[in-house]
Amino acid sequence: MVVGDFANEVDVLVVGGGPGGYVAAIRAAQLGKKVTLVDKAELGGVCLNRGCIPSKALIHAADEVNKMKNSSHMGIEVDGVKINFPDMIKWKDSVVKKLTGGVGSLLKGNKVEVVQGEVYFTGEDTCKVATESNSTTYQFNHCILATGSRPTQIKALPFDGKKIISSTEALNLTEQPAKMIVVGGGYIGLELGIAYAKLGTEVTILEGMDSILPGVDPSMSRMVKRNLKKLGVEVVTNAMVQKADKSGDGVTVHAEVKGEEKSWSADKVLVSIGRTPNTDELGLDQAGLEVDERGFIAHDEQMRTKNEKVFVIGDIAGQPMLAHKASYEGKVAAEAIAGEPSVVDYRAMPYVIFSDPELAYTGMTEQEAKEAGYEVAVSRFSFAANGRALSLDAADGFFQVVADKETKQILGAQIVGPEAASLIAEVVLAIEMGANAEDIALTIHAHPSLPETFMEAAEGIMGNAIHMVNK
Repeated sequence: MVVGDFANEVDVLVVGGGPGGYVAAIRAAQLGKKVTLVDKAELGGVCLNRGCIPSKALIHAADEVNKMKNSSHMGIEVDGVKINFPDMIKWKDSVVKKLTGGVGSLLKGNKVEVVQGEVYFTGEDTCKVATESNSTTYQFNHCILATGSRPTQIKALPFDGKKIISSTEALNLTEQPAKMIVVGGGYIGLELGIAYAKLGTEVTILEGMDSILPGVDPSMSRMVKRNLKKLGVEVVTNAMVQKADKSGDGVTVHAEVKGEEKSWSADKVLVSIGRTPNTDELGLDQAGLEVDERGFIAHDEQMRTKNEKVFVIGDIAGQPMLAHKASYEGKVAAEAIAGEPSVVDYRAMPYVIFSDPELAYTGMTEQEAKEAGYEVAVSRFSFAANGRALSLDAADGFFQVVADKETKQILGAQIVGPEAASLIAEVVLAIEMGANAEDIALTIHAHPSLPETFMEAAEGIMGNAIHMVNK
């Protein structure tokens, strides 16, 4: 019960307007709920404004520049490529604006009330929403927390937004840096580092582990390493950053590499070592909630917390921190609130890295399948044998399928090569539907096309591949 003021009563209060929150709000509204969405910043969250979308726009622009610089072998000779960096950033911003505007229209069309403000819990079913002008109490039947995450800081390199920057500032620079140091060889650092390298920035990547893309199948990351070398990117592994010197115009980073102290200088240092869930400053204890040592909130298979009125989705719900995972969980949470039997199933979660070449994977690797008790069949088809890949001048990489040897059921896939981000969708559908290699092999794929590589790899599982030698 709320004492002292009148509370706004709402069926579902969604906190956070990113790809998890706005999707959850729309789905809940579709299911007949009165929904209020509160976000302290822009609709679309990090993904649309400071992450997925702007980074992919910049990556695409950099790819176009790189193609023009390296097309003479196709008989295309370009006499110099001029980069107007401020205009490139303006174009990137225009892409973001179109999408964020669309989110607002969708929420309005589904009769979701949108409030710009900050939320602080005052009880198990109440909270204060502070806007620029006032503070209002809300009483909810259910709440979906979708507050996302922020770039993780390290003590040795605190962000200053000028010389030592996060991915947010890296996507909004007004001038292209001549030299950039990227601290962290994970997917965010690699994506942005490769983009800037293609634009002509001298890039150095410092990774604390013994390899870039830790956790990714080594057969996939090896091809990225090879292309980094072609781009002139220096990669230093086992580099433990100690401090930064910001005197003068640039910044110098000091690190210990295998017991030896080394230093690198640049105009900008992009720190990209991961993301921290935004679970502080919400008054979670007032709602009977707590976080684990990494800042995540525990939940069940319907995203419900130990406070049955509160659900959590997206980055604050745990790894992996992916926009499409947040959207998926948002729909499950909204449907659970409406009484539907929806539960999460992550076995066919797609992972995509917009490196060079692109990487995508889903389901199990060969090793994971073996550890799960399967007798495994593996088939790998090279893009070098695919007509469409060759005609796109993008023949590096492969499409690998992991299947159960007896039933030929598809367990997972790993893709390195052109349009990997798009190609993985067919594998996700196959796993979701319980398809086996024969189902894929019998599916007619257009020629010439990149998806043929999935069909060819599936035929390899069956032992009747046409365009490669069967093992």
